[in-house]
Amino acid sequence: MRAVRVLVVNAGSSSLKLRLLEGDDALTLECDLPVEAGRTDLEALAEALAGHPPPDAIGHRVVHGGERYRRAVRIDAGVLDDLRALSELAPLHQLPALAAEAVVARALPGVPSFACFDTAFHGTLAQATATYALPRAWRERWPLRRYGFHGLSHAYAARRAAELLGQPVEELRIVSCHLGAGASLCAIDRGRSVDTTMGFTPLEGLVMATRSGSVDPGLLLWLLKHEHLSAVTVAHALEHESGLFGLTGSTDMRVILERVGEGDPEAALAVGVYVHRLRAGIAAMAVAMDDLDALVFTGGVGQNSAALRAETATGLATLGVALDPARNAAANGDHDVSAGGARVRSLVIGAREDLQIAREVREVLDRPARAVAPVGGAAGGSS
Repeated sequence: MRAVRVLVVNAGSSSLKLRLLEGDDALTLECDLPVEAGRTDLEALAEALAGHPPPDAIGHRVVHGGERYRRAVRIDAGVLDDLRALSELAPLHQLPALAAEAVVARALPGVPSFACFDTAFHGTLAQATATYALPRAWRERWPLRRYGFHGLSHAYAARRAAELLGQPVEELRIVSCHLGAGASLCAIDRGRSVDTTMGFTPLEGLVMATRSGSVDPGLLLWLLKHEHLSAVTVAHALEHESGLFGLTGSTDMRVILERVGEGDPEAALAVGVYVHRLRAGIAAMAVAMDDLDALVFTGGVGQNSAALRAETATGLATLGVALDPARNAAANGDHDVSAGGARVRSLVIGAREDLQIAREVREVLDRPARAVAPVGGAAGGSS
């Protein structure tokens, strides 16, 4: 793989994360810029990049690639049009990424930019796993399927787990738990995503900081019909007022766990709901692979909350999961926290989407240029 210096751009609603990786993956710039009114100041960006050699390429984290983009691709006008059309499927993430691409392109004219997709890793989902049981007419008219997200994090976690275990990723069955403000699980069977908890949008699946995770659609229809709530009101509540925040008024798992220790029943209920959904999801991911070799905790909560890891593992003994209390409490950086003799290895791995993005950018530069053809239908759009 070519030794290419890559500027990784990870845009969120409140910050723009910049990471400059040398050809050997040495990190020479780590900077988070504020985002105001959906945009980053061009002067602040130029100042952050000053004094550093210009990158050879730019890699952007893009949450939604629809059905068309199953791997990283060089950004051009056509790709940008496709990504704008997908914005309604991931509005919290897609629009900031597009805004970031525009400002970085102005700051670094002539440097090739690449889109690296959170959905791409899940392009290997079997049709039965990706399909919703919806009317044929709907499925033929719109791209209604399970896409999955956090693929960049899950892909890196699997590769890093294999390194820590000293085994090829092609020989391992891994459940990756990306637990942060957003949260999802992925069943990675010998390097390939075979199941995941997020679906058509990043709202499905686990309980998250402000997102509800999976909710009975009948409940939502009841609210629309009987309480006369608008679709906009319901959507805002599911995205911004639910999850841990809806249960406790806080999005910080550390604060919530402290409240549990103080005897707060509201906080205890929230952790119980969170862990119940998490354990059930891990079990489902293991079943999707027929067995489990390694369980990985990553993301801000997964990496930093030993108490949550311990609570989660307590209910997974039937799968062969057991943590060593001392190792789990002392985990700092990438670490094996398994109990001695545990059949399943449990690992804590720092989330490094930047390394995965740089790897994917270099892979694009290494392969012959060719058009990205649609796979299984339209590129996607508003629905």
